[in-house]
Amino acid sequence: MLDPLGQSQVIPYLKELSRQGVQFTLLSFERDQAYTPAGLAQCEELRRELAVTGIDWHWLRYHKWPSLPATFYDVLAGIRYAGRLVSSKQIELVHARSYIPVAIALRLKRRFGAKVIFDVRGLMADEYFDAGHWRKESLPYRITKAMERRALAAADGVVTLTERIWPIINTWDGLRDRSVAREVVPCCADLELFKFNQSDRERRRRELALDGRLVVVYSGSIGGWYLTEEMADFFSVLLKEKPEAHALWLTTGDHDQLRTLMRARGIEERDYTVAAAATADVPSYLSASDAGLAFIKPCFSKLASSPTKYAEYLACGLPLIINQGIGDSDTLITREKTGVLVRDFSQTEYRSAIAAIEDFVGQPEPVRRRGREVAERLFDVRRVGVERYAHLYESVLGTSN
Repeated sequence: MLDPLGQSQVIPYLKELSRQGVQFTLLSFERDQAYTPAGLAQCEELRRELAVTGIDWHWLRYHKWPSLPATFYDVLAGIRYAGRLVSSKQIELVHARSYIPVAIALRLKRRFGAKVIFDVRGLMADEYFDAGHWRKESLPYRITKAMERRALAAADGVVTLTERIWPIINTWDGLRDRSVAREVVPCCADLELFKFNQSDRERRRRELALDGRLVVVYSGSIGGWYLTEEMADFFSVLLKEKPEAHALWLTTGDHDQLRTLMRARGIEERDYTVAAAATADVPSYLSASDAGLAFIKPCFSKLASSPTKYAEYLACGLPLIINQGIGDSDTLITREKTGVLVRDFSQTEYRSAIAAIEDFVGQPEPVRRRGREVAERLFDVRRVGVERYAHLYESVLGTSN
């Protein structure tokens, strides 16, 4: 819960659902930094904050290495600890976020009869295969796939991040020929935090000396699934086509790596900025920008992905420059008219995208209104995420408002 993902994709949902009357006991695994003096103080502060909204938070230490034994250890520790919580608090529904938690949840279902929701998130085994970390005949891949089949067969409810992946997994062992409650809950944004602000735009642009420049931002992690070199290539083409443009990297990743990539492409330091920002400051940087960029490795497992940055960009009124093949993003562009879809990573395609995005940038007010409207309709934590989770809880437990 101390990670950015926990802060943006778990806690806001739980707080809002708690306000609607759901009583939560939250069990998470925290990294080593949570056990430092500063981390323990942060945990205690968050524990008090959650308690105010009726959320009872418990945490265990996350073990990373050696990978397979560490995971087995964490699962066993989670089963023991969660078993005590389910027994003492008479918990009737276990919401398991991804694969390791659902391994714990299945044991709780067998022992206590609790209902289980499998919140699939990404397809874990296929992600590791697509990333080149696992082979399909490897032991970790086979164990994870076996757990996936068991979880799909036993779950009382299933959550996916995209519509596109449901017809696929619905044919898999465990779900085939079985009726199950299900919801699609994309990665949403807190729209009270992520919104365009004109004064923030002016302040950040003065601070970064961006007045009069076309600013394209990439916000988020670098490396891994995020095609950092391809995005650097795009920025290179952008600056050749539009010398007045400026590239903004907003990341806590390796800034030296980004500077090396930009120098290798002959990009002057005056034409790009690399910055890190706390979550609360990200909207001001997005407000200072004119378009949001995100290139992600297109592969099978990414059909199940819903990048949070899409929601954040749109909430701040930015048109998107994204590649095809990621979750429901193709229809987000083609149906919702929210930006430009890059079909391959070539200079020709980049030039076409740059020409197309000019039409969006040239009419900022209607484009911002359109992006915000789409974000409110499709990616609002409260109106989309929370409502769909609440509906699923009612479906699984057989209750109604």
